[in-house]
Amino acid sequence: MTTPMTTLTAATRTKVLQRQGAAVALVLMVAVSWLVFPRFGSLDNLRDLALQGSFLAVIALGMTFVIITGGIDLSVGSLYALGGVLAAWGSQYGFLVALALPLLVCGLIGLINGLLIARTNMAPFIVTLASLLFARGLLLAITDEGANTYQIPPDSAFVELGRGTVFGFGYPIFIAAVLCVLGGMILNRTSFGQNVFAAGGAEQSAILMGVPVAKTKILVYTMSGTLAGLAGALTAAYLQSGVTVIGVGTELDAISVVVIGGTLLTGGMGTVLGTVIGVGLIKVIQNVINQIGTLDSNYQSVVSGVFLLVVVVLQRILRR
Repeated sequence: MTTPMTTLTAATRTKVLQRQGAAVALVLMVAVSWLVFPRFGSLDNLRDLALQGSFLAVIALGMTFVIITGGIDLSVGSLYALGGVLAAWGSQYGFLVALALPLLVCGLIGLINGLLIARTNMAPFIVTLASLLFARGLLLAITDEGANTYQIPPDSAFVELGRGTVFGFGYPIFIAAVLCVLGGMILNRTSFGQNVFAAGGAEQSAILMGVPVAKTKILVYTMSGTLAGLAGALTAAYLQSGVTVIGVGTELDAISVVVIGGTLLTGGMGTVLGTVIGVGLIKVIQNVINQIGTLDSNYQSVVSGVFLLVVVVLQRILRR
């Protein structure tokens, strides 16, 4: 016999599954991987997993805000690479220059993206695609088309930012965690966060209600560029060099983890926690592929794509 309490419990479970489909998939993936691959659950592997995920999480945090406003930012991959090169070049002048230079330059490019999109109503796809090409071209110009790789001295204080540890876990993990917590609080507990949702949910209605939609878009694109530059600086500190070939396709990874985490591409809905879960899921998938060890590198992207498609389908089923 069905009672009101039973119905309420079932409805609650359904609501949780609808909102946390990616979390359910992540838990299942981790559980199966832990059982099948003994090394997966080792502390060293989990540290590496968290460290590699931290760089993408920083980029995806900015992308979350952008997509919730109904936009897209294709420039983050190139800004990520540019930020790394600028940080490596600036390290010769000290810690502050190495950290501030990529933040300022990449933030400025993000600001220009936001101004063009918000003030001229140009399509975010076109504007950020142009910024992608500009940033990649600037990167190649600085490095003489990739011929020069700027090295960071091992005794530089800046290296500690990427390679320093607390209880064995790298600084970038804690930096990404703090930024995601702050991002979640800003998104859910401030008027700016409400404006972000309003801009993506119903832009014209938001404008009529007095929401500063243009200002909000400018700020989120500036944030996205700055965070991409920060991720590049952290990566450069970890690698002790400004690697020119990184960042190719990173914008697609960032968009994927944001969407997998439940943020709608049409805007108006999303969470930072969902994005973090999406990062965890895609990194676990990649780690499992590496654990198998028999897959050719050319097929790893194929397998990753199939896994991601399955996750998205599961999410749609759970939402129904």
